[in-house]
Amino acid sequence: MKVRGLMSILRTGVLLCCILPLPALCQDLQPVTFLPQWTPQAQFAGYYVAIQKGFYQKRGIDFRLLAGGPDNPPADMLICRKTEFTTMFLSDAIKLRSKGIDLVNVAQIGQKSGFMLVARKSSGILSPKDLNGKRVSLWSDFQIQPLAFFRKHQVQVTIIPQTYTINLFLRGGVDAACAMWYNEYHTLLNSGVNADELTTFFFDQQGLNFPEDGIYCLSETLKKDDRLCRGVVGASLEGWQYAFDHPNEAVDIVMSYAQEAHVGTNRVHQRWMLDRIRDISVIIGRNTPMGTLSPDDFQTVASELKSGGMIDDVPKFNEFYVPCLDDSR
Repeated sequence: MKVRGLMSILRTGVLLCCILPLPALCQDLQPVTFLPQWTPQAQFAGYYVAIQKGFYQKRGIDFRLLAGGPDNPPADMLICRKTEFTTMFLSDAIKLRSKGIDLVNVAQIGQKSGFMLVARKSSGILSPKDLNGKRVSLWSDFQIQPLAFFRKHQVQVTIIPQTYTINLFLRGGVDAACAMWYNEYHTLLNSGVNADELTTFFFDQQGLNFPEDGIYCLSETLKKDDRLCRGVVGASLEGWQYAFDHPNEAVDIVMSYAQEAHVGTNRVHQRWMLDRIRDISVIIGRNTPMGTLSPDDFQTVASELKSGGMIDDVPKFNEFYVPCLDDSR
């Protein structure tokens, strides 16, 4: 009798757990699609960590991660309603908004640009003026900052198309090349080029800070369910904080996603990337917490886009940036 009574109490407790609206695990989860703009790497570690640690689930969200990369451009996927949320560079998002695409920035992850130019000191490039007349490879989609940099220092360069690798620079085909601090720059170091052999031009140190990754959705998604947007942002920021606080565990998680997607990489590179993403997302001494878009940074990017003829009108800041940070405070 005692055993039967205990089992009855346990069954009742389980039933109550699934009836009462207490933990999110006992509720129906709301499906949400999310697209990182590239293949699995530590640039997106916070989202992978948030999935594995259950941060979305505890907010009632069934977070469905889509495959990023060249086959699934974020802008196209968002416009065609094939994803509800995506990551995107701030400059790309401003261009889309100025063209009438009603997207909004609900959280700005990166606080400063990781974009840079690299050159060998042996080529005689020690200052911006030394780039004059040189061959510089640029990515076709990310030319606004370099071109603004060239205008600022009044240098004329020969622009060579740059692919997804840094090989042309390594083989001496160009005098300077584009690089992300958290990615291609580390590839150079791993290829046998010493840091003291390189001249680096960080665009954020040249008055051209273009913060990169932010979380975006269409305005209709935000209007339809702002609670959902706050949940996605809150869980994502919690994932980023956990990743920065537990980098080895975060790299383990990133590597599992990379291996599943058959992405060739290694732990050393992914740890470097995670550390640099932390450096550009959490700025020591700057009172701008991760998730916040600075009006000054927005204006810097928008003004350069307009000066470069990439947009006709600057979007209104308070319509472009609608922070959903309540759940992450």
